[in-house]
Amino acid sequence: MRLADLIPAPYRVLVVGSLLVAVAGGAAAMAWQVQDWRYGKQFAEQARLYAETLNQLALAAAAQQRAENDKRLALEQRLSASEQTHYRALSDAQRDQGRLRDRLATADVRLSVLLAATDSASGCAMPATTVTGSMVYGPTRAQLDPAHAQRVIGITDAGDQGLIALAACQAYAKEVSTPK
Repeated sequence: MRLADLIPAPYRVLVVGSLLVAVAGGAAAMAWQVQDWRYGKQFAEQARLYAETLNQLALAAAAQQRAENDKRLALEQRLSASEQTHYRALSDAQRDQGRLRDRLATADVRLSVLLAATDSASGCAMPATTVTGSMVYGPTRAQLDPAHAQRVIGITDAGDQGLIALAACQAYAKEVSTPK
């Protein structure tokens, strides 16, 4: 006896239909499984490529950051050297001005000015020759009062400091604006 003979006819259609549905469902599930494997491989490949791209971008950004940091450090070192040079020039000028002020104060040195042979404003003529006993030859000179000489030295000191500061500012602007 067969299994088909045991099942009544109206139920046979139902059993055969159920079997067909089960087989079709299993085939569909198998198709979904195969498609899932195939798409899973594609998604995994896309994810790997995306991760590689991100890694390359990160490495490029890090290299660019290192290059910018190196440029900044080089500029800072050049500016520091320039600042030291200008500071040295300023301190040398101040030291020299201080020595000159001290020498003027102790009458070791006298500041004098060159006079014209004739003063047209006052109408008085100055002798063009030196006084007997003087060791200065050439045009007539007049010595400045030590207080006036100190003021003149102070003015030249301020001018020297201004010129040195200007040179430092120009060097700084040149270093900062010149791309390297």
